Amino acid sequence: MRQNHRLEPHIQAALPEWSLAPVVEALQALRGVALVAAATLMAKLGDITRFGNPRELMAYLGLVPSEHSSGRTRRQGGITKAGNGAARRMLIEAAWSYRFPARISREQLLRQERQAKPIRDIAWKAQERLCRRYRTLARAGKLPTVITAAIARELAGFIWAIAKQVQSAAS
Repeated sequence: MRQNHRLEPHIQAALPEWSLAPVVEALQALRGVALVAAATLMAKLGDITRFGNPRELMAYLGLVPSEHSSGRTRRQGGITKAGNGAARRMLIEAAWSYRFPARISREQLLRQERQAKPIRDIAWKAQERLCRRYRTLARAGKLPTVITAAIARELAGFIWAIAKQVQSAAS
């Protein structure tokens, strides 16, 4: 955490000149995604809208289940861990925050006030869905690490939606 405080001023200084700065700002509307996480995701992924749909982004990040198939037998395993490990780790870290009930903290409210209503709506929809999903999976007896990987996968879909929204607003 202390390292983030050293990084934030440098990221903040470089942000105005970066073409992906609007997406970095918009991603901070999501719970668990502050400046360092948003900047890291965008630095590692680039233009997220190059993915035709959220599933492509999830697969690129390695957040989809592996599969072992032979004939009619199909077995799913753990996540594939393909793609960029740093981006996947940022999503996993952000996903941990959804274990708490849905609410907007004061810090998150300050980050959201600069954003357009459609982006705030996506962020709230993400929070409601992911908090509910976390509780559902926990009640089903899933391991916390498995739950967090599932939440991170869905969070990637909401990140894709926000990036698309920012791109369409800029056009």
